Amino acid sequence: LGLLDLDDHFLTPDFAAYRESALASPYPHNGVIAGLAHAQHGLVGYAHPFDAPVNPDKDRELSNGLPADVALGNADYYELVGFSDHRSSADIWYRLLNLGFRIPAGAGTDAMANYASLRGPVGMNRVFIAIVGETTPEKLHSGLKQGRTFVTNGPLLGLEIDGKHPGDDITLIKPTTLPYHVSLRSIVPIDHFELIFNGRVIASHHLNGARTQADVSGRVEIPASGWLVLRAWNDHSNPKIQDIYPYASTSPIYVTVDQKLPRSPADAAYFVSWLDRVIAGATARSDYNSPQEKQ
Repeated sequence: LGLLDLDDHFLTPDFAAYRESALASPYPHNGVIAGLAHAQHGLVGYAHPFDAPVNPDKDRELSNGLPADVALGNADYYELVGFSDHRSSADIWYRLLNLGFRIPAGAGTDAMANYASLRGPVGMNRVFIAIVGETTPEKLHSGLKQGRTFVTNGPLLGLEIDGKHPGDDITLIKPTTLPYHVSLRSIVPIDHFELIFNGRVIASHHLNGARTQADVSGRVEIPASGWLVLRAWNDHSNPKIQDIYPYASTSPIYVTVDQKLPRSPADAAYFVSWLDRVIAGATARSDYNSPQEKQ
């Protein structure tokens, strides 16, 4: 977990289940730590989420409580760009957004600053927060929580849909098309520059020349309630960006059509299967300190 802006004392997140130690019990789980952080008016983010796709029906082990913590309001942001595979992390994030959970994109380098990091220096993976007027800690806190962000290890992004920006809401009476404008600036050539609606690419923009900048306007069809993000990414690594590959994404712009909530039965079933695995795994463990911890 990433714990930001605690106003009283530090918390030690995620030190549990270290076998043969005083911290051998799987308790406390992330939700407990999130509650302690929120009691201090802090922000809680799920850090370096996933190194590969998650298949609840086939993965040998599955103990990550992310879906439960999102449903319970324990996650204020999601570290989309961090010490993980960005596309695999995005796949899970998209599924959660498809169920109507509003989770902003965050970032964190997770660098080990006392030696040469495996994945770049401090500040490689970072979040940009849109601020109006003077920059204050309070505005940074609320800007991240509201999702007025984009995250990146290199490319810089801009997204505007019908005058709205990441973190904003668009309310429509019926399905329609909306004007959009997207922009890109990058220190390396970019392979893919895409507008995403409810997890699928609805506009893919071809980059010419050096492939390092773009300003594109158009119209996008909005058939139902959901969300839109802009992303830029490469198939392979680039030596100018000391990460596994260049990647950037905005937080969502949310759309409500005809007062209806987003629906995705397939993604709901996916997370039910996931949580069934987590519950079964927790139930089978015998290394809790007490029955109360296990319950």
